[in-house]
Amino acid sequence: MIAKTKSSPLFLGIDTGGTYTDAVLWSEAGGPSGKVLAKAKALTTRHDLAVGISGAVDAVLQKSATDPAAIKLVSMSTTLATNALVEGQGGRVALVMIGFSEGDLARDGLKAALGTDPVVFCTGGHDVHGNAAKLDLSGLESALPELGASVSGFAVCAYFATRNPAHELAARDLIREKTGLPVTASHELSAKLGGPRRALTTLLNARLISMIDRLVAATEGFLTARGIAAPLMVVRGDGALVSAAFARQRPIETILSGPAASLVGARHMTGLDNAVVSDIGGTTTDVAVLDQGRPRLDPEGATVGGFRTMVEAVAMRTFGLGGDSEVALEDGALNPRILLGPRRLVPLALAGMIHGEAVTTELERQLRAPNPGRMDGRLAVRTGVPERLAAGLTGAEAKLYELIGAVPLAIDRLLTSNAQNATLNRLVSRGLVHVAGFTPSDAAHVLGKQANWDAAAARLGADLFARRRDGRGQSIAASPEAISERVLTTLTRLSAEVILETAFAEDGLDGAATVAHALVQRAVDSHPGIARLSVALDRPVIGLGASAPLHYAGLAELVGNGCVVPRDTDVANALGAVVGQVRVSAEARVSQPKEGLFRVASGETVRDFRDEAAAIAAAETDVRAIAAGRAKDAGTDSAEIEVASEFRVSTVEGQRMFIEAHVVAVASGRPRIAV
Repeated sequence: MIAKTKSSPLFLGIDTGGTYTDAVLWSEAGGPSGKVLAKAKALTTRHDLAVGISGAVDAVLQKSATDPAAIKLVSMSTTLATNALVEGQGGRVALVMIGFSEGDLARDGLKAALGTDPVVFCTGGHDVHGNAAKLDLSGLESALPELGASVSGFAVCAYFATRNPAHELAARDLIREKTGLPVTASHELSAKLGGPRRALTTLLNARLISMIDRLVAATEGFLTARGIAAPLMVVRGDGALVSAAFARQRPIETILSGPAASLVGARHMTGLDNAVVSDIGGTTTDVAVLDQGRPRLDPEGATVGGFRTMVEAVAMRTFGLGGDSEVALEDGALNPRILLGPRRLVPLALAGMIHGEAVTTELERQLRAPNPGRMDGRLAVRTGVPERLAAGLTGAEAKLYELIGAVPLAIDRLLTSNAQNATLNRLVSRGLVHVAGFTPSDAAHVLGKQANWDAAAARLGADLFARRRDGRGQSIAASPEAISERVLTTLTRLSAEVILETAFAEDGLDGAATVAHALVQRAVDSHPGIARLSVALDRPVIGLGASAPLHYAGLAELVGNGCVVPRDTDVANALGAVVGQVRVSAEARVSQPKEGLFRVASGETVRDFRDEAAAIAAAETDVRAIAAGRAKDAGTDSAEIEVASEFRVSTVEGQRMFIEAHVVAVASGRPRIAV
């Protein structure tokens, strides 16, 4: 029987992760922390995200016997953007650089991020005061017919566009007119100086647009089909909520969305003001610090997949370590170590559940071979993304892609040369192909610690991996159980390392180098010796993620403090998505190009004033209006706005000399809900 909720409104939280989609139904009633009425999980279906979303949401509706019309707000967090950057995925885009030289690509990792994607250089740009150089877009215009047919979007960055965006706007309008494709302009994402890093942020944003657009469209379509007429919000990387329409245009701001939501959820569930929060998922482990009830923010911008962006987000460190991490073996060692990640594989247990004998038959064939093969236990399958996303493949890539279908194919049958392995990896990076293989999730199935997929396929994969040879030519493990125990022990040990690395980095040290030091390694292992060493956190760990109870069971003794795993740890992200609030900002700069002239750059306008006070007042009025507009677009009708100004001045011969002012407005409020 459907329950009619007349009192407190109901909120639906959704988290779309790399492996699972979580849903939680929450009510503000039921105490200071509200009440979780129902929660559920479903597999994330990357080829059609609506399938995974519907599986999780339908389950919570059924469990709670809730009328969909009673839901007044839907909020979603996601790790899709984070995972895409960690795994090097995303659409092929063209980067347009105005006023920059080719040498600027070498700065801030821009060239590495660009990879083989095209770049167009145009003359133009502005100086620090917003004065324009001559703009020439003829080269861009002539390249657009070819580019428009081979890329999914464009990223535009002009020199000092934060002081005057006119040239970015001209390029953006030209591209939209000629191609109709999405365009991201750098000034829309950040008001900070540093052209190459702003270009990097813009490039990554353009790559993510189609992915986030598919996620939002899938969610909106599902909600409409279920009769849920509620606003849809998305969690940003700083933990704030924004409307789905807002997130569609600025998907880069959703990197670390899932982890940010987990921090909000962790604080909400435990009441701990000071903790290290470690959220282990299928693809990544995300670690951050709670201080006095608030997550630490990264003032330099979020770093994901090795790239430092200009996105303001929680000071979260993301590591390629999770339940679905690739299990590999150290090369050339007599007693090789188990290596995990950073690449995610489809667990063999999951592939076996979905595809049945197509997987187990191939694994059994490989197991019957007298000697282990390098490609044993690996299969390739298409991800099922739209065919248009396969545009721009090289001849070798297209040929290999044609051989791979919707049913997993053993890689030892697929590849005929070592060179093709690199081709396959490029298809994986483009998000076109999944590789299935042995993972910690499979190890958990072998040991009976996880039982939701095909344990037989997992055992075959473990058996194949155990047959691999060490430096002496001996099998690395005596049984599937032995290798599985070793893999899970390694995952817990590496989890401790990434938590300590984060703590060391927050203390101002080189986190990776410090945790790798022999003294720290001996301390973590409680190595016996004349000199006894120990290392301990000053606060407990909050363990989040569905597999946290398993992988963090032995964590406390490795980090020297307690580990709290909340009851609803498996849906912390989804819960955090519905208890946050909208928060947006707007910035303006006031400079003095020459004595007696004060230039205000705010939004997409540049104005000059003869009086400093008038310029500051205009800047404050502008940012207040821009912030109010953005807050409304972001999904709140009740924003409170705070404006702050920071001045740079000098004193010359006793006289105050104005240099620059930075004016910031921050608007925040609870999201609007359906009536």
